[in-house]
Amino acid sequence: MPAAMRGGTRVAAKPRAKAPSSSKSRTQARKPGASAPGKLGAAQGMGLSPAAALAAASGVLVLAVAVTLATGGRAQKLSDSVAAGMGQRLAQAGFRLQAVHVHGASKMAERDILAAAGAYEGQPVLNIDLEDLRQRIEAVGWVKQARVVRLLPDTLVVAVVEREQLAVWQHGGKSYVIDENGQVIPEADPARFAHLPLIVGAGANEFAAQILPEVAGRPRLAERLEALVRVDGRRWDLRLKDGSLVQLPAVEEGAALIQLEQLDQRSRILELGFERIDLRDPSTVAVRPRDGALPGQLVANGA
Repeated sequence: MPAAMRGGTRVAAKPRAKAPSSSKSRTQARKPGASAPGKLGAAQGMGLSPAAALAAASGVLVLAVAVTLATGGRAQKLSDSVAAGMGQRLAQAGFRLQAVHVHGASKMAERDILAAAGAYEGQPVLNIDLEDLRQRIEAVGWVKQARVVRLLPDTLVVAVVEREQLAVWQHGGKSYVIDENGQVIPEADPARFAHLPLIVGAGANEFAAQILPEVAGRPRLAERLEALVRVDGRRWDLRLKDGSLVQLPAVEEGAALIQLEQLDQRSRILELGFERIDLRDPSTVAVRPRDGALPGQLVANGA
């Protein structure tokens, strides 16, 4: 290369640095959409176990939470994005949902609980919002209370307290299964609960929990019972399987049933059958035989 002249002195010109070749630049350029390898990627590249990868990733999550708190929530979207991305990375390391175990629920309830949970196999287990999942499960009619636990690396445990099925309520031409508080369990099919007592009429669901234990405590009456009918929103009629009718008062139902029990012990009337027993007046028990030959038989004070 020719020398340059400066003030009469020949000075050798410095050679220019060579520019990197275009082919080398293209090789080192980051592909569009690619992200820099994070702690988890580095850990996986070093052959660490999923547990070690999780520990490394936790540092990133803690940092994201700290930034969120320091900025008064302005970095929430960034934090959510980081958490979601980390969940995907951890899913690749084995933290994917493989099983959901439901405890405390019947088979019928379990099906509806799993449907409400909406969890699916292969889902990143750390991206599942446990509180949202719990609320969805508690919205199921079967469920009184729920608790959801995440067992790493791949399992969810759902523990529920199921509502007690108290009776089948018939009203307005439709039948419903109700719980101990008279609330309807929408998912329950009444046809599958023929073993439950049948209550009929407006408001019967609200008062069933009061009368049913009284009846259940008298096996001879309970085994003959067809339905309890709510009358005028005030009192109950007991319809027996043989067509007999027992009319209870609006108050002191337990005392009236004691009168009926005493009468049955003396005359075995529940076995013999009758058309009607009127217990609405606490001072008098009126019995009408089934054959209708007598206009009515009065038994004062149960004597």
